[in-house]
Amino acid sequence: MFESVQGLIEEYRDVERELSDPAVHADATRAKRVNRRYAELSRIVRAYEAWAASADDLAAARELAREDDAFAEEIPSLEEEHARLQEKLRRLLIPRDPDDARDVIMEIKAGEGGAESALFAADLLRMYVQYATSKGWKTELLERDESDLGGYKNVQVAIKGSSSDPAQGVWAHLKYEGGVHRVQRVPATESQGRIHTSTTGVLVFPEVDEPDEIQINPNDLKIDVYRSSGPGGQSVNTTDSAVRITHVPTGIVVSMQNEKSQLQNREAGMRVLRARLLARQQEELDAQAADARRSQIRGMDRSERIRTYNFPENRIADHRTGYKAYNLDHVMDGALEPVIESAIIADEEARLAALAGDS
Repeated sequence: MFESVQGLIEEYRDVERELSDPAVHADATRAKRVNRRYAELSRIVRAYEAWAASADDLAAARELAREDDAFAEEIPSLEEEHARLQEKLRRLLIPRDPDDARDVIMEIKAGEGGAESALFAADLLRMYVQYATSKGWKTELLERDESDLGGYKNVQVAIKGSSSDPAQGVWAHLKYEGGVHRVQRVPATESQGRIHTSTTGVLVFPEVDEPDEIQINPNDLKIDVYRSSGPGGQSVNTTDSAVRITHVPTGIVVSMQNEKSQLQNREAGMRVLRARLLARQQEELDAQAADARRSQIRGMDRSERIRTYNFPENRIADHRTGYKAYNLDHVMDGALEPVIESAIIADEEARLAALAGDS
């Protein structure tokens, strides 16, 4: 695997020179792409330099130990550090998901459990917003369909990152959240204190960077406008500002009524539509490639139960990675990093195993 490093170092130097060209920065799309690649390559180059330096230190210590036993005492710690840096470099050389630096659109949908499921959808939204805030990301509520008790039958939120480094990207972290989330707790409406089990679905789509990235023929769109309404059918708008966009070739339907402006709802709907078309396009490429580039941990089965939130035991468990902790109260306040990290590590292990099998 390390044989490829020299080529990456040369590419890093080429990208560095490219960044010094004013013409690159005159094109925002090109500048974003080049900056992302530079950030990714920078991590690899720094890791390689640290690994090479540790190899030199270890070799020097072994040479000096032949004449002075004092140097021999340093060898175990130098070997340990060298092995650590080698493993870090090995993981950085795993082919990265090209979408990792993208922002995301997340959709949270109530599932089995009725009102309790809708309430948990609101809890999950709060958890993800809190997590995004802790990462320095921005969130934008695109659409919401409130339930009678204050939860959400369906809610969509855009999450935007602040780093050009793909390893710190929003998609790099939140792509593992797609699936069925199961909650076990005593609902507020339960008078007998019985624990209920409900499910809520989460869909995550990488957001399109530029509108032109996904070409949509206007003739392929069927756009309907209608009057917005709130929970229980209560009218919240006296104008036809809500928008339903149907992409006829794929059958994808997006509805938006969060804003009072028809234009704003249409723009938000097109953002979601582009993200869904991008995800569909990439799923088709994966299917054709057989060796899917997408994470075996994340999976593409949206009916898959990925996690359980057990409130009586204050326990959270991820069924894909085996992660379990008894700090659910903190996780629901946005302390989601260890849970996501377990998925990232499991994903890396799967990718390394696949590379070893190929070799």
